Amino acid sequence: MAVHLLYDETFLRHDTGEMHFETSRRLKSVTAALDADQNLAQRLHRVTSRPATMQDLQRCHSEEMIRDIRTFIDHGGTHLDTDTPVSENSFDVACLAAGAAITAVDCTMAESGGRAFVLSRPPGHHATPYRPMGFCLFNNVAIAARYAQAIHGVEKVLIVDWDVHHGNGTQEIFWADDSVFFFSTHQSPHYPGTGAREDVGEGKGSGYTLNIPLQAGTPANSHRQVFTDALKEIESRFHPQLVIVSAGFDSHRGDPLGRLMLEDEDFAEMTKDVLKIADKHSGGRVVSILEGGYNLDLLGGSVRSHLSALF
Repeated sequence: MAVHLLYDETFLRHDTGEMHFETSRRLKSVTAALDADQNLAQRLHRVTSRPATMQDLQRCHSEEMIRDIRTFIDHGGTHLDTDTPVSENSFDVACLAAGAAITAVDCTMAESGGRAFVLSRPPGHHATPYRPMGFCLFNNVAIAARYAQAIHGVEKVLIVDWDVHHGNGTQEIFWADDSVFFFSTHQSPHYPGTGAREDVGEGKGSGYTLNIPLQAGTPANSHRQVFTDALKEIESRFHPQLVIVSAGFDSHRGDPLGRLMLEDEDFAEMTKDVLKIADKHSGGRVVSILEGGYNLDLLGGSVRSHLSALF
């Protein structure tokens, strides 16, 4: 099955400053790792992305939030909050990142199907309907899910988030929705302080959020086991027509922003667990979107392991 890679050098133009963790060097480290693996690089189907439209963004974010971000940047603002620096190109880059996620959905929902990995920045899973935060402007994963439903008629979407930080924005967007199941493993207590086990959604969405908070230093085999068990639990009652992964590689044991203990091979095995559900229920369709991962010496290898497992 084809694996599509969505990357654009425009993503490097979101300037966060030399000292910030979420830097353009992250993507350069990944592209260097892929270039060094010619066998993998030649198998990837590279796709050009289009920017998200206002309509695309407004399926998940308020018009006021979108307008305020653009106005702030147009007037030379430098920090949307303490953690979220921006530059003159950041709005357009964030629209392209969201658009890459949408383009990835188009690729996987085409008749030929397949999987897709979006190598983009800024990340998205902390962005709420009303607020950018935590390095994130727009919630790429959520925008992709809503697009799949609105344009491709997908009824059920499973979002799997294995970033070291809880995807609070994604959870909030789908909190009362039974058509999107949000599943997260994350370090706790840790930024942003959300994602308790008892947080399961409300109204129609009650039972369609599953959080598994993990203590710092949780052994990789234990982490993997709860991840596998949770996916089996989800599959027993939710059969997705599309699976989207918030692929945060800051849950790697060497990442500076977390203290979980996963290695490259763990990401590969977790990817295979996700594919088992996708192969049974969604024709193998998986869209994976880069979130965190801040060790520049390790990120490329983690992404390479993930991509190799998608085949």
